[in-house]
Amino acid sequence: MNLPNMKDAKIRSKKEVKILYDDYNTNNLLDLGKDKKYLILTYGCQMNVHDSEYISGIMEDIGYTKTDEMNEADVIIVNTCAIRENAHNKAEGMLGRIKHLKEEKENIIVIFCGCMAQEEGLVSKIKDYKWIDIICGTHNYHKIPEYLYEYMNSGKMCEVYSIEGNVIENIPVKRDSKYSAWVNIQYGCDKFCTYCIVPYTRGKQRSRKSEDIVDEVRELYNNGYQEVTLLGQNVNAYGKDFQDDYDFADLLGEVSSTGIPRIRFVTSHPWDFTDKMIDVISRCDNIMPYIHLPIQSGSDRILKLMGRKYTTKEYLEIVRKLRERIPNVSITTDIIVGFPGETEDDFKQTLDIVNKVKYDLAYTFIFSPREGTPASMMEDKTSMEEKKKRLARLNELINKYALESNKKMKDKVYDVLILGESDKDDKYMGYTDNMKLVNVKCDKEYVGKIIPVKITGVKTWSLDGEVNDK
Repeated sequence: MNLPNMKDAKIRSKKEVKILYDDYNTNNLLDLGKDKKYLILTYGCQMNVHDSEYISGIMEDIGYTKTDEMNEADVIIVNTCAIRENAHNKAEGMLGRIKHLKEEKENIIVIFCGCMAQEEGLVSKIKDYKWIDIICGTHNYHKIPEYLYEYMNSGKMCEVYSIEGNVIENIPVKRDSKYSAWVNIQYGCDKFCTYCIVPYTRGKQRSRKSEDIVDEVRELYNNGYQEVTLLGQNVNAYGKDFQDDYDFADLLGEVSSTGIPRIRFVTSHPWDFTDKMIDVISRCDNIMPYIHLPIQSGSDRILKLMGRKYTTKEYLEIVRKLRERIPNVSITTDIIVGFPGETEDDFKQTLDIVNKVKYDLAYTFIFSPREGTPASMMEDKTSMEEKKKRLARLNELINKYALESNKKMKDKVYDVLILGESDKDDKYMGYTDNMKLVNVKCDKEYVGKIIPVKITGVKTWSLDGEVNDK
């Protein structure tokens, strides 16, 4: 068994990252899943969701058929996230359900993978869970066919590398949408924010070659895709690991030149948000006016404890430039409440930032310590009751500005990419260029198309609309 090691995972050497084009190899395993079904359970961020698209591609490449029913599955894959406690707890709870299922159907193969599989303490515990058959980490899910074959022939196995990581190309992918696609541009992170476990679970920052990214986007466009979202743990740090001066702004310009109608990117770090990026976004009509820019805290003292390496003044200057240069820009953020040492005054400074920026949306969380990170060892005197009160106050303010922002769109016409059926009766759902969810009265024929929609109704988190034929 190859187990993760947090100390090894901290290493960031100057060794050049390898771009491997032939490391995914099924050899004679193409019929391994013939007449068998697989189920993927995904927890966490966009990166985990996209990883599951690759895992689906791999499973179908070796003959498996996808199912959404746990009782039908011959292989259950639990793809996990370690960033937030909620996703962590959901995954652990699911393992309990799978344990009971395996008692009834012992031939099911259970694969545990993703970021939780890179946590040293957790894997040391779950490697002894008899109902989990294969454990693999974030660096080696492309080897799942080999692990399945080895398990079928020899029994339980665990391969979780504490390595800096390479870039593996040419992995098959089974995308969830026919119209909007995730495109990885880099992996890992070297920021080491004190609360974050990603640099340990995902390895060092590795950027894909620009030509591979542009080729992937061009192929998607040629296959009818209307939108791509460039994806990375710290997307605008792209290229910092290169030897030349090629950076994320250069990549944005090249991706724009493919002609694909819509380009988005997540997640940005304020530290790496440059004027050059803003210039490219403002110049290219197919780069959408939507920026997710995590502030995390409005207190400079707390930002320093978090290791974020920017001040609120610098952050607000980026916001000013975005609003000045990009018409109709929508700005969203992440905020952590109750970070160790946060006082009432620190929290009020966060509220002040929200009042100044007036975010279109914010993802808010109570701090949850991740084992092995510096923040997990910081003294924390604030009670959970107080943290919940602060979160409620913050969310009330976020909701106020989200609704105000949406009200400004009433009776106006926006281009909306229709993605599929809405959970609202007889409607379809899609997104405006600035990433507002719209439930639209329209026909099924509009799915996969960008159409003009007049906004007829406004809620805090969504809009209602109808096709504008005028």
